[in-house]
Amino acid sequence: MASKKKLSQDQEFKVMLLVLDKFLWLGFGILTFGVFTSITKTRTDGATWIVAGAVMLLLFMWLITKEYQVLK
Repeated sequence: MASKKKLSQDQEFKVMLLVLDKFLWLGFGILTFGVFTSITKTRTDGATWIVAGAVMLLLFMWLITKEYQVLK
């Protein structure tokens, strides 16, 4: 059985940034789609997408604060 490679802290941080960057873009995209939907269609449909984008961004924030110590 092949052994797994160990990542340094710097490499692990770079991989985590790549993953979290995708969450950020996805959340921003969902928020933008929600604004577009609320302008072109009903406000209720748009608000649903905006809330979904906000939840995605809150998840992003929670992952960052859970995984890495954020200094004040």
